[in-house]
Amino acid sequence: MRALLQRVRCAKVETAGRVIGEIGPGLLILLGIRSEDTDDDITYLVNKIAHLRIFEDNHGKINLSLLETAGEALIVSQFTLYADTRKGRRPGFSDAAPPDVAEPLYNRFCQAMADLDVSVATGRFGAMMDITLINQGPVTILLESEK
Repeated sequence: MRALLQRVRCAKVETAGRVIGEIGPGLLILLGIRSEDTDDDITYLVNKIAHLRIFEDNHGKINLSLLETAGEALIVSQFTLYADTRKGRRPGFSDAAPPDVAEPLYNRFCQAMADLDVSVATGRFGAMMDITLINQGPVTILLESEK
């Protein structure tokens, strides 16, 4: 499982011209899921993300977590995080889980984050979406559960 985190001042996701998820300060989490991923991967990443100290304290030091800042999370499924570009010019996505495997894991990931009392907004699984964000810092971090 891969999560691309972007610390944001705000972010929103739209589909068909309608806002379906929106947050204030917190994290935009783009989530890639493999067929081999399990609830253990969810537990690892959710805990890592929620406690990762990537927000500034009163002294301007990156020293606070999402939980400590009461930040929000916008979680969007993104199978393209598992793009394989080693051959040719068209990415392959064979490492990404098929929708029937990925969607339940995505939903459990979102619920696990909410269970930590993080305010969660989501995209729509499998939909074409437009994401607007103000990346703060900028801070962008890639996490992988298998490493």
